Amino acid sequence: MPSLRRSYRVTVPEDPPVTAFPFLRQDLRRKTSTMLVSTFVGFLINQAKNSKSAQALLGLKNLGNTCFMNSILQCLSNTQSLRDYCLNNSYRRELNSSSRGNGTLMEEFARLIQRLWTSSGSDAVGPSEFKTQIQKYAPRFVGYNQQDAQEFLRFLLDGLHNEVNRVTVRPRGHAEDLDHLPDDEKGKRMWNRYLEREDSKIVDLFVGQLKSSLTCCQCGYCSTVFDPFWDLSLPIAKKGHGEVSLMDCMRLFTKEDVLDGDEKPTCYRCKARRKCTKKFTIQRFPKILVLHLKRFSEARIRTSKLSTFVSFPLKELDLREFASENSTNAVYNLYAVSNHSGTTMGGHYTAYCRNPPSGEWYTFNDSRVTPMSSSQVRGSDAYVLFYELATSSRM
Repeated sequence: MPSLRRSYRVTVPEDPPVTAFPFLRQDLRRKTSTMLVSTFVGFLINQAKNSKSAQALLGLKNLGNTCFMNSILQCLSNTQSLRDYCLNNSYRRELNSSSRGNGTLMEEFARLIQRLWTSSGSDAVGPSEFKTQIQKYAPRFVGYNQQDAQEFLRFLLDGLHNEVNRVTVRPRGHAEDLDHLPDDEKGKRMWNRYLEREDSKIVDLFVGQLKSSLTCCQCGYCSTVFDPFWDLSLPIAKKGHGEVSLMDCMRLFTKEDVLDGDEKPTCYRCKARRKCTKKFTIQRFPKILVLHLKRFSEARIRTSKLSTFVSFPLKELDLREFASENSTNAVYNLYAVSNHSGTTMGGHYTAYCRNPPSGEWYTFNDSRVTPMSSSQVRGSDAYVLFYELATSSRM
């Protein structure tokens, strides 16, 4: 969002000449001038605050079962770093002409964000041009069937990344043995390898690194693998009283699993299939952490949905207990939620977003945008949570 200093031109009144107002003292004349400017600037700021477009409080038109798309787009529009990347046109310097879409998806996404943040009217914005581009990139979104919001987010971020990837020629893969290195050094090497091929503003914001540790129960040998992640899909923990916390889900995701029977892996040291334990930890925390609550489960006959209430913090989500190493930059604040109400047979997506300029929460229900209390953000419809790394916890 352009700053108010650049958006409005303010002419500062000069001090009135002494001869014109001989009865005013010098300090009083200066005070009067300052008050005039302060009042005028205050008026402009209040005008901006009262403008829906100045705060991107515009809805998105439903083109026909596109509430899943609208929900995610509003969450991304309120992702401040990504919003600024679009508003100041920084993405144009990084458009990758060799990408599959030749930059058209990123261009249309940025144009949509700019319309949400700079439109002079209060009417909902039509995302039809954007939909045309996303379905070119991912044909599964052709038509007007209801889709999964989290899957849409993954495809969209992947498409945007590819079009602003700073790597135009990917290096050939090299099979360097890193098993002799300490885990921390091995993780850094694997991360640098990833950036040699995938490096963009989208990666800067959304991608973290997961560490998987496999320990042989026979000889005790521990092998580690490091993989990038764009989001974490968390199983919903089950408790007798029906309510669980986000930390319960994180602990279930990272808890040690036993691999036995048909699941036995081959131990690197034993050179034979052995009973092993497997555990996930987070090696590198992303600036934007997307947590997907696995409410939908596939069954033979039909998909079912869990409506369990998952309690999650709006501020200071402390994930340091899940870090591979001692980490101080693992505290997050919530800024957006994609919600799914209804059943698998018929449902509807909305978004709750904290507006970056004001810090106030709003409900985005397709074309309708309404203010809400922060106490209303938690609910059993929460599906995809967007957290931003707290400034105080950044290294």
